[in-house]
Amino acid sequence: MTGCYSTSSSQISHHVCCLDTLCFAHQLIPLFIFIGGGVTMSFTYLCRLALKNPDVSWDRKNNPEPWNKLEYNQQYKLFTVNMDYSKLKKDRPDF
Repeated sequence: MTGCYSTSSSQISHHVCCLDTLCFAHQLIPLFIFIGGGVTMSFTYLCRLALKNPDVSWDRKNNPEPWNKLEYNQQYKLFTVNMDYSKLKKDRPDF
């Protein structure tokens, strides 16, 4: 007996047959696209939070408080509605 469901096939050929079966299941293609897109977007946002957020300090010796080095017109949020950071006035004290 040959094919995907044969008992005499090895593990490697069984995995290849399962991949061939997934290629014919066209209804699963949108699922893989959306899951892959969601994983990609969440990983990208996690990397952005780790690299751009002022609450994260990677170098505590040279920059122990990175939130104090923010300029008054520097945008660190990902998305803001109706706010132009270049036109903000300086309303906080210098440290």
